[in-house]
Amino acid sequence: MKGKTDLNRRSFFQQSATAAGLGLSTRMAAAQARVPGANDRIHLAFIGVGDRGRWHLRRMVEWARDPQGKIAIPAVCDCWEKRRLEARQWSQGEAYADYRKVLERKEVDAVLIATPDHWHSRIAVEAMEAGKDVYCEKPVTLYWQQAREIARTAERTGRVFQCGAQSASEEIWWKARQLIQDGLIGKLIWTQGGAFRNNPKGDWNWTIDPTANPSNVDWDMWLGWRWKRAPRRPWEPERFFRFRKFWDYSGGIATDLLYHGLSHLLVALGAEFPVRVTATGGNYVFGKSNDNREVPDSFFVTIDYPGGHTVVLPSTQVNQNGLADAIRGQHGTMTFDSERGILVRPEPPFAADMEQKISSGKFPGARAGVCEERTRKPAAGQNAAVPLTCLEFPVVSQRDHMMNFLDCVRSREKPTLNADLAYKVMVAIGLSVEAFRRNRVMRFDPFRQEVL
Repeated sequence: MKGKTDLNRRSFFQQSATAAGLGLSTRMAAAQARVPGANDRIHLAFIGVGDRGRWHLRRMVEWARDPQGKIAIPAVCDCWEKRRLEARQWSQGEAYADYRKVLERKEVDAVLIATPDHWHSRIAVEAMEAGKDVYCEKPVTLYWQQAREIARTAERTGRVFQCGAQSASEEIWWKARQLIQDGLIGKLIWTQGGAFRNNPKGDWNWTIDPTANPSNVDWDMWLGWRWKRAPRRPWEPERFFRFRKFWDYSGGIATDLLYHGLSHLLVALGAEFPVRVTATGGNYVFGKSNDNREVPDSFFVTIDYPGGHTVVLPSTQVNQNGLADAIRGQHGTMTFDSERGILVRPEPPFAADMEQKISSGKFPGARAGVCEERTRKPAAGQNAAVPLTCLEFPVVSQRDHMMNFLDCVRSREKPTLNADLAYKVMVAIGLSVEAFRRNRVMRFDPFRQEVL
């Protein structure tokens, strides 16, 4: 959505409904973990302070300076010395090259993971087993099986887990969920989403800092080849700075962009495991001949769900004229506008029935609107009232994804994009990458939670 409201940190604090070593066994570590009270500072450590991690860190440093923020940043971690020292200067916390040193610190309540995708699962699982709550940037993992491990670990340890696809906390998707569950648009049929960019220089071709080299980057740790994170390779600056272009560390558009969009769509639709996933596409502009990337610049996904509903996710990085999110039911189609809220256009055979539901008060807050410029002329003998062409459901409140996580660290409730929902999103996204790379239709058994 465009034009999202960016509330300042103080208004978030005022609006927030905040509720009142590694050698140990996982149960003992979780049992000994500190649970911050309503008036305690949450000690939040950062693992990975590249571009995304720095964005979070700067924001949390501001919150830490505000007495209402109740945030402290005791430690930061990164494999590259330059980033590590900069983060230490901003946060005034201790700096580490090895994430395990951060997890050993007893005062750390939670960690924010913003490493490349291939490290997400191991760090998140070890953090929860060490008694830490976890905010992990999207995608939750690189492969769907790793997301299952995270979900099971969160359940077993009782730790709070939030995946960092921020739109999953936006009120508009939770309002849509309520309207769908109450039957406003009837039986779900199909949903569209996607991601669309057009960078002539090639997406993810971030600047390569010539000062980075094996003397100041722990390349073995970054690769994680000893832990079976990624294959061992000699130092390659492009892989380090532009990791999203390579299969070893990223699923490309699917894990970076489509994971984000599918997360909020599954909030609205109600999360399920898929039963069938297909994917097509390719490098239509970029590739090994002119860019050295392995992942496709155009990617098209179809996901079938057991409830008899299909999600279609086209995406490309070489044309930004894309499709808006839309949810189609037998009785109507739901679209989303940053200013007007949720728009519902009735299907003609069911328009009268929907008007009756609205007039009966079943869906409070609805108001008549116009979804398109042209309207039907009244038939002979009818009054000149403009027929109902669209329903509007204003959504004015905004929720902050990080604040939702911090609230849940105190209340022990599940966040909006918790480990279970993040897992269900990742199954569809992970299988789309596998379908593309293997050129196969991927079928999934939701009951046994395994590929057929």
